[in-house]
Formats: sequence, structure tokens, C-alpha cells
Amino acid sequence: MKYHIFIPVRLKSERLPKKALKKIDGKPIIQYLIERLHQLKKINDIIICTTTEESDDELIDFLEKNHFSYFRGSTEDILDRFLHTSMKFNTDFIIAIDGDDIYCDPDLIAKIIDEFENSNADCIKIENVPTGFTSFGFKTSTLKKICQLKKTSNTETGYLRFFDNDKLFVIKRIMVKLKTSFPQNLRMSLDYEEDFKIAEIIFKKMGNNFHIEDILKFLYNNPSITNELNALQTKWDKHWNKNLTDCSMRDTYS
Repeated sequence: MKYHIFIPVRLKSERLPKKALKKIDGKPIIQYLIERLHQLKKINDIIICTTTEESDDELIDFLEKNHFSYFRGSTEDILDRFLHTSMKFNTDFIIAIDGDDIYCDPDLIAKIIDEFENSNADCIKIENVPTGFTSFGFKTSTLKKICQLKKTSNTETGYLRFFDNDKLFVIKRIMVKLKTSFPQNLRMSLDYEEDFKIAEIIFKKMGNNFHIEDILKFLYNNPSITNELNALQTKWDKHWNKNLTDCSMRDTYS
């Protein structure tokens, strides 16, 4: 059984171009994420899933220089990109983590793997955590089925909603019990320049060995940062709703 983490990344972002390669203390932000995830013992590989666009050549240069695995595929269809990545690397079970989710907690991914080994579910979701910590696991066979049934070829925004179909799949939801409270709409992802400035503060303060409770405690003790994140929420919601993927699929029951 091969467990792989797939991280979709591309440099051509309208909100914060080349954000994956923006540096904190001389190190690209994507490297912080990859290195933190490497502590997971059951993960066979971490694969950056990027595009064939020339604009992503700079990312490939960085990945090759640092001997990180990658695959280049569709620009707009992340699910198709994932499918071809899984074919190249013979993946059995995928944990999808957006490149924007720079604070992703390895402990939550470990919960997904444990749940899969216990239940053999088609899809496993982490819930009751802020945006940016919502890791998601699914079988490669589940991904193949979705790619066969989906109607759209643009799955860039909100692609994980395809996996919410409980008529097609056995879905397990892990409700995380956190000690530290957080605003319901808290978003801990890298989308805007303001997010990057906050990331600089957090990484310089905490290094790269932290977990979700550490982040939430930091925010609790620094309410001005939480307020700044909340101020960006309307802008983020508008972009999300404008670009949201059509998750309809062909009817297999008629």
C-alpha cells in the first residue's frame, strides 16, 4: 500500500503570484510545508502536482535542485492532474493538501491514515478545524470514478466537494476535538500579501515544528492578527464563490 501526499501548486496566481516560492529566512514557503510533512513515517512520498505551463518552470527548477518529487499536468483540472500523478507513482491512497495550506498539521494526516487502515473508507475528511487544516484522504479508485463521472474540466476551486457524494462513496469524517477555541470562519491559508506577512511572524516565532493547537494558542494571544485575518474573509469568500467548481456528475442511477 502506497500512501502519497499530493500538493497542487502553481505559480501563476492572480492574488499572490509565485507565493509558493516566497521566502522566509531564505527558505521558500513550500519547502517549510514539505519538510514538516516528511516527519510522517507511513507516507511513501510527497509529490508536488503542478502544471505544464512555462510559468511553473521556476518551481520545477527549485524542486529538482532539492530532489523533491513532482508531476506536471493539467492547468485547470486538478483532479485530472492528480489522476495522472497517481498513475505515474502507483499511488493507492492520496492525502490532498493545497499548497496554500502552509500550516498543515502532520498529526491530522496521521489520523486520516489510521482511520483508513481501520475502516477502508473511500474518503476520509478532517472536520471541526479552521480552513487551512482540512486535510483530506481518498483512494485512487475513488479519484478514478470521479474523473469518469464529472462533467467539468475545470476543478481548480473547491475540487474536494466532488468527494462529498455519500451515494457513491463510503465517507468517514474525523471530528477533531480542540482545546483552544477559534472563530468559526478562521482561514489559515496563504492567499494574500497580508497572509504572507502573518506567516513571516508565525514561522519566525515558532519555527517549523508546530501543530494546530500551537497556532490557535498563538492567535488567541495575538488577537490583532486574528482580526486582520477576519478582515480578509469577505475578499476570500467573494473569490471562492466566483470561481467555485461545478461539482455535478453524470447520473449513474438512471
